[in-house]
Amino acid sequence: MTPQELRAFCLEFNASTEEFPFGPEASVFKVLGKVFALSALDAPLLKVSLKCDPDEALRLRKEHAGIVPGWHLNKRHWNTVTLAELPDRMVRELVEDSYDLVVAGLPKAERLRLDRP
Repeated sequence: MTPQELRAFCLEFNASTEEFPFGPEASVFKVLGKVFALSALDAPLLKVSLKCDPDEALRLRKEHAGIVPGWHLNKRHWNTVTLAELPDRMVRELVEDSYDLVVAGLPKAERLRLDRP
């Protein structure tokens, strides 16, 4: 997956936006103001940090060398994924899971607006 493909995929989700609160080098993807993905899209080695269920995060880290605790994030709830070390399909599933976890934490009225009860 290329940086352009990652950006496009993150922006396909309902109400998703790309912001740059940490400077122009760090893309932060949000849904209704809540972060679901962070990536330095211009980095030589493409990585993305994604929210994850704590138990699932541990399992994924044990099974895949390309998945480590979230860099500069709550390591219980965030993983950093090296895209070159995982199949694109798995990366897409992890991004979608992250989005869904963030949406699940939104108030019910906002979830219903997003068509994701």
